[in-house]
Amino acid sequence: MPTLGLNIDHVATLRQARRETEPDPVWAAVEGQLAGASCITVHLREDRRHIQDHDVLRIKEVCRVKLNLEMAATPGMVKIAGKIKPHMATLVPEGRMEVTTEGGLDVAGQLAKCKRVVKSLRDAGVSVSAFIDADQRQVESAAKAGFEWCEIHTGPYARAFAGAVGNMDDAKLARELAKVTDAGRWIEACGMRFNAGHALNYLNVKPIAHLPGVRELHIGHSIISRSVFVGLREAVREMVWLIG
Repeated sequence: MPTLGLNIDHVATLRQARRETEPDPVWAAVEGQLAGASCITVHLREDRRHIQDHDVLRIKEVCRVKLNLEMAATPGMVKIAGKIKPHMATLVPEGRMEVTTEGGLDVAGQLAKCKRVVKSLRDAGVSVSAFIDADQRQVESAAKAGFEWCEIHTGPYARAFAGAVGNMDDAKLARELAKVTDAGRWIEACGMRFNAGHALNYLNVKPIAHLPGVRELHIGHSIISRSVFVGLREAVREMVWLIG
């Protein structure tokens, strides 16, 4: 049974819309833990569009579960992660013009750089994950780079699910789910641990949650969106129940 990694970035997005002090992502981290999240995820983007440096420091103080810092593979971010020492750092690609992270990290295309970053983080006592597409070459490269975890990008699966209106007999949806399934097997065969995330929601999460070997599901936008109507603690509880 996978556990829930709650991404609270968009609590900070709402705060930054007015440059106010609320809603406070630190309190979101507390609420998420009380509701059953086993991991709190924040993405400290280079443009600081939502989560700020002081948020990560304060969240680290209140986190009694795993703290996962999503970050670009840059010297500046490696330095910050080495100072904060989250339990896990997930390396992701970043584009200043993108709304959210689109596509996985190209580990195969920058293997030497990834090796250096992974070594620096692991030397600092931080476990390291790669956010990658469901591609065997990327999985094998992640293993060569020294990653301990791989989080498979489930965006293509989520788009196929929406297009098929959840019909699991749909050929395109079946293909996308099979890609994630195969990626999970490759990850485990390479001695790493299998996570998944991106665009997962209350309708499409169950097939991913039931995949063999999946450890954590990293979900943010859909939970924060639902919390507007039912409250964050209830929104988290509902997702924990669905993936359990």
